[in-house]
Amino acid sequence: MNGVPRPALFLGLAGVLPFCWSVLTMQFDVLSKFTLVYAGSRFVGPFVQLFYGAVILSFMSGVLWGYSTNMKGKSAVLGYSLSVLPALWAFFSASGSLEQTGQNLIIGFLGLLVIDWYFWSRGFAPSWWMKLRLLLTFLVILLLAVGVYL
Repeated sequence: MNGVPRPALFLGLAGVLPFCWSVLTMQFDVLSKFTLVYAGSRFVGPFVQLFYGAVILSFMSGVLWGYSTNMKGKSAVLGYSLSVLPALWAFFSASGSLEQTGQNLIIGFLGLLVIDWYFWSRGFAPSWWMKLRLLLTFLVILLLAVGVYL
């Protein structure tokens, strides 16, 4: 991860922790029970992944909106339009069964990666952006897949 600022790397990895916690509470009953008692059902199992995944897609829309502020003309229109897609995807696709919502989030994170590449390839995201986004997206999709399919 050469070139990625350490705060961005560490905070990005910290942002993956709720996805990890979700998988752990699905695999270990003692963690699930502990969390139910001390934090509530929203912080157990697939609910963590699904709620938090929608939050993160929305957060990333805000990041991309910020990158769009450096664009001009038709590029700005495209940039702003692309930036709202992850949040809209999360809003409209985070319903239905747990499995379907998880699958939709996986699709959303893959789509976000394509949008990240667009901003990065045109120089509106930092040079290290895709290194970080590839790592984080891989981890998130892997953990979502465990939650959806195991």
